[in-house]
Amino acid sequence: MPTKAIAFNSTLKSSTASEPSSTGKLLELISEEFRKHGIETEVVRLADHDIKPGVSSDEGEGDAWPAIREKVLQADILLFGTPIWLGQPSSICKRALERMDAFLEETDEEGRMVSYGKVAAVAVVGNEDGAHHVSAEIYQALNDVGFTIPANAVAYWVGEAMGSTNFVDLDEASEEVQTMISMLARNTAHLAKLLKSAQYPGEKS
Repeated sequence: MPTKAIAFNSTLKSSTASEPSSTGKLLELISEEFRKHGIETEVVRLADHDIKPGVSSDEGEGDAWPAIREKVLQADILLFGTPIWLGQPSSICKRALERMDAFLEETDEEGRMVSYGKVAAVAVVGNEDGAHHVSAEIYQALNDVGFTIPANAVAYWVGEAMGSTNFVDLDEASEEVQTMISMLARNTAHLAKLLKSAQYPGEKS
């Protein structure tokens, strides 16, 4: 079976917005790097979907999360992209993390969460400091709900403090960002393929 990734673009802008997404640009670069390792990536722009607040897998009529959740379960890699707002991950990013809280109770006959064996990586953009803080918040949340975090599985860009340049405005990513993207893709692909062939032991193993 091919190794697949799903990427969450947690920009606050929907696809109908006239402004391009810096988060989307960084996810595109990572997706291109993933392809070098035989991994195809589907990007879901969360702002385009009505994800209801809550901590269950289905919050009722009109909730878009069940279909998105199914995409996560069918993928081997979850790439979580978010901008920085007020030094925090975006509210849309946090809502998706809250919905995955349900994984804590959704286990197989061996007591493994439905997310076990899946690998997660993080992409962060913003015009203020805070990329380490934001990635640390997302890392911990994803680990709590059963995802595995590879070494150096974060790529980020932050602009000058109080500046007006966005990542999407750059002609090309810097060498440092390209290095992070390469490392993220290489390590994430490697670990995903390993876990795909050797699942974690369960309670009865």
